[in-house]
Amino acid sequence: MNPEIKTILLAMTPFNELRGTIPLAIGFYHLSPWSAYLLAIIGNILPIFFLLWFWSKVAIICQSWTKAQKFFRWLFERTRKRFYKKYSLYGDLALIIFVAIPLPFTGAWTGSIAAFLFGIPYWRALGLIFFGILIAGLIITGLSAGFFAFI
Repeated sequence: MNPEIKTILLAMTPFNELRGTIPLAIGFYHLSPWSAYLLAIIGNILPIFFLLWFWSKVAIICQSWTKAQKFFRWLFERTRKRFYKKYSLYGDLALIIFVAIPLPFTGAWTGSIAAFLFGIPYWRALGLIFFGILIAGLIITGLSAGFFAFI
């Protein structure tokens, strides 16, 4: 499989997203920082189109399935707690910042859950998450390109 396809696919995963993909693409696949950035952005935004729709369906299913209820209750409560203060204070900007901060569990996947939990309309949430992904990608690309240029 070629490095470009690997980069897109890795960026689609919830644990990797673009935070783990860009350093891999630059350091191991030897893609240019610009290519790594663009491909990781594409891979990271693709599942969000589906996820923003998916969470409402999951919520309905979880109401009748007790084993899933426990996990999703934990996931949704955790996301609410981490995001509520920021959203109350900053509004839509909070979702952009939440997705843009390159820390574990603050990426586009978690941002899509936060958007669902706070009732942010689909297209608005998609745009806010996209801006967050762009910013996170710039941060990670800058750090990765600098690191690999240094070594």
